[in-house]
Amino acid sequence: MGEKEKKEESWLQQLCGDDAKLYDVLSSSLPFDPIAALPKEDLGILIEAAEKSVKDENYEEAVRKYRSVVDKAIFEATQHQEEKDRYIKLIQDLLSKSAQATEKVKEKVEKEGRADRVASLERRTENCKFVSERIEDVLEVARQFYDERLRILGEKERGEGRLEEKSGERRKEDTEREKREEKRDKKGEKERREKRAEEDREEEREKQREKETGEARREKILEARK
Repeated sequence: MGEKEKKEESWLQQLCGDDAKLYDVLSSSLPFDPIAALPKEDLGILIEAAEKSVKDENYEEAVRKYRSVVDKAIFEATQHQEEKDRYIKLIQDLLSKSAQATEKVKEKVEKEGRADRVASLERRTENCKFVSERIEDVLEVARQFYDERLRILGEKERGEGRLEEKSGERRKEDTEREKREEKRDKKGEKERREKRAEEDREEEREKQREKETGEARREKILEARK
């Protein structure tokens, strides 16, 4: 775990105070970046998917889906305090259904003699019951945690936006400078070509003058011999 994650874990522990059980449950269900970590689909779609898994008797999958939808519902509840009561009822209902699906999985693994898995599922059922009973405390700690995380993430995003803006400005300046240099190069090349052309013309004129001078001398010599 990186230094930033350790800092956030420590802060979550401060929010939970001496309530070790509350910290234990929330430390595994409150992601540091909820926007990136939580499902993008609407709660209704996620709930339908979990219920379909139950209907298909795919309880392992149902347990995973209910856990994901509960985490998302808790996050949404912290962002919509005016609908807190509605979210509480929804979360408690989801926790109840999650516990039922967990019990189905537990029955199966007990028959298979998988003691470690049974213990894990029992803890999952206990956590569902704990969160349901302590939902007010859970939502209050989650609200403070997410408010701070979103503030930090927002500042980071704005900072990245400013860096991108500056980078864009630099790219624009580089492009304009390259255009100016290219323009100067073209102008310089044009001037060099014109200079070479003028030199060539002057050379031709010089040759012509020499030719004319030579012919004049020959005419004089011929005239003198007559």
